[in-house]
Amino acid sequence: MTDPSTPTVFLVDDDVSFLRSLSRLLRAAGFRVVTHNAAAEFLGDLRSDMDGCVITDLMMPGMDGMALQRALQQAESPLPILFLSAHGDIPSTVQAMRLGAEDFLTKHAPKEELLGAVRRALARNARERAERARLEALRAPFAELTARELEVLAHVLTGQLNKQIAADLGIDERSVKRHRTGIMTKLQVQSVAQLTRLVQDAGFWHEGKLRTSGIPLA
Repeated sequence: MTDPSTPTVFLVDDDVSFLRSLSRLLRAAGFRVVTHNAAAEFLGDLRSDMDGCVITDLMMPGMDGMALQRALQQAESPLPILFLSAHGDIPSTVQAMRLGAEDFLTKHAPKEELLGAVRRALARNARERAERARLEALRAPFAELTARELEVLAHVLTGQLNKQIAADLGIDERSVKRHRTGIMTKLQVQSVAQLTRLVQDAGFWHEGKLRTSGIPLA
């Protein structure tokens, strides 16, 4: 059985004959291909461990290509999307590209143009998945912080001294020092400068404040 995480080109089109011919073309070019006759069917099979890209028609019964694109954007691990349609127009093309489509081609596009777009989409998927993995690794230690440590962290990042933090939180300085030690140990940093950089790189710093909404409490 093929590993589901193997980069795959997912074809979504209600035209069965076109699906068949496009599938043959892509497989001959060395791609793994999975076909679906409807967008809802594809979304029903979508999992976060899937790597690859999506090639979809624009006009389809039920959920159309634009609706599929919006649904993919909400997925845990969104796949790049490439439109291949006989019904494209300038407004649709512009909208699709603004929403992040890799390309918008006609069904009569030259073979090499299509294959080039697929390769770009797969390369983009690999880059985006690597970036998500990097962020997950950076963010993982924050889940070990307690609610009080997050409060202290937010004050530390603004440059406050221990006595100022203690006064703001209504606790003694010794408790602040203990929480600071816990923060530095759990996040494996040795200085406030390293701590600040880690928070920024992990994406938890927004408009000069610690954004705790994405951090699960220990």
